[in-house]
Amino acid sequence: MNIHEYQAKAVLREFGVPTPRGIAAFSVEEAVKAANELASAVTVVKAQIHAGGRGKAGGVKVVKTIEDVEKEAKRLLGSILVTHQTGPRGKEVHRLYIEEGSAIDKEFYLSALVDRGTGRVSFVVSTEGGMDIEHVAAETPEKIVSFSIDPATGVMPHHGRLVARTLGLKGDLAKQADVLIGKLHEAFLAKDMSMLEINPLVVTKDGKLICLDAKVSFDSNALYRHPDIVALRDLTEEDEKEIEASKYDLNYIALDGTIGCMVNGAGLAMATMDIIKLYGESPANFLDVGGGASKDKVTAAFKIITADPNVKGILINIFGGIMRCDVIAEGVIAAVKEVGLPVPLVVRLEGTNVELGKKIIAESGLNVVSADDLDDAAQKIVKAVKGAA
Repeated sequence: MNIHEYQAKAVLREFGVPTPRGIAAFSVEEAVKAANELASAVTVVKAQIHAGGRGKAGGVKVVKTIEDVEKEAKRLLGSILVTHQTGPRGKEVHRLYIEEGSAIDKEFYLSALVDRGTGRVSFVVSTEGGMDIEHVAAETPEKIVSFSIDPATGVMPHHGRLVARTLGLKGDLAKQADVLIGKLHEAFLAKDMSMLEINPLVVTKDGKLICLDAKVSFDSNALYRHPDIVALRDLTEEDEKEIEASKYDLNYIALDGTIGCMVNGAGLAMATMDIIKLYGESPANFLDVGGGASKDKVTAAFKIITADPNVKGILINIFGGIMRCDVIAEGVIAAVKEVGLPVPLVVRLEGTNVELGKKIIAESGLNVVSADDLDDAAQKIVKAVKGAA
C-alpha cells in the first residue's frame, strides 16, 4: 500500500524525523489558506500523486507570492500529471501539499527497504540526490553505498558513521545523520514499511539535515496491525479492478496486454504470462486466485477480468492441488452465465477432480475451448485473439 508525500512526512514526524512545515490542500481556497498560515518567504506547491518524477512533469512549483500559490493551485488541481512512472495516461491531481521553502545547500539520496536475500532492512545511500536512483545505479554505481541492519543489534554507531562518510558530512551534520538513521529504522519497523525513500535528503544553508521529500510503501500483509495507516489509503490512486479484487482477497495487478489470465499460484501465473509473451501476445493482468478459492471467488475473478476493455481473450490455467478443478469449472460457468462471454475463452485444468471439471465445462453448452497443457492453452488463446483481430 502506498501513501502520499504529505502523509508519509506526517508518519515520519511521529518518530522525530525532521521535515519542512507543510499543509495538505484539497481546493484552491485551502491552498491559499495554507500558504498564509505558513507565512514563508518561499512556498512550494506540490501535486500529490502516487508516482515519482512530479517535478520534471510540472507538478512541483516554487513560488514567492500568495497570488502565485493560487495560480499554481488552479493549474494543478484537476489536471492530469504524466510522469515516467504514471505511464501515458497519467494521474489526476486531487490533492496538493503546500510547503515552506528550504534554503538548500546539498542534496542526497537515502532509502530503506527489505532485502529479501538477507531478510534484513537495508539502507541505500548516495550523494546523487534529486535523481532517479535507477539512473545513478546504471551510470555511476560507485556513488551508491548500501548496508544491512542486523535485527539482533539494530542501528549501531558505525552505521551512522558510514552514512556520514559516504555523504561527506562532518561535525554536527554527522551527528544528525547518525540520529536520523536510527529514527528512520525505528519508523520502518514500527509501521511495517516495505520501502522508505527520501529523495532528496538535504542539508540546509543553516546546517540542518532534513527530509525534503518522502515516499513510503507498507507491507499489505501487516496492515491489520495498523488501522491508522489503512485510513490513509487513497482509492482514487488505485485501479478500480484492483480495488474490487482486494475485496475477495484476490492477488490482482492490471497490466496493458490483451489476454486476461486466471491462474492459481504466483509461480504458475508468472509462467503463464511468460508463455503468452512467447507466442506473441501480452497478458492483461496478473491474477492469482489462490489455493483454496471458492466458487464465488472464481466468479468474482472472472468478472474483474472481463471488466477490462482491453481484454480480447481469456486464459484460465489451473493446477488443482488444494484447489479442485470442479470448483473452478463451476465458478467459470456461473460467471459466464451472469456476465456473458464476449471474448474467446481457453481453459486448461489439471490435478484434483480434473475429469469432473472438464465434464462440467463440456456439458455446459458454452463456447469454451479446452486445452491439454499450458503450451497448448497458450497457443490456442493467442491464435483466437489474433484471429479475432
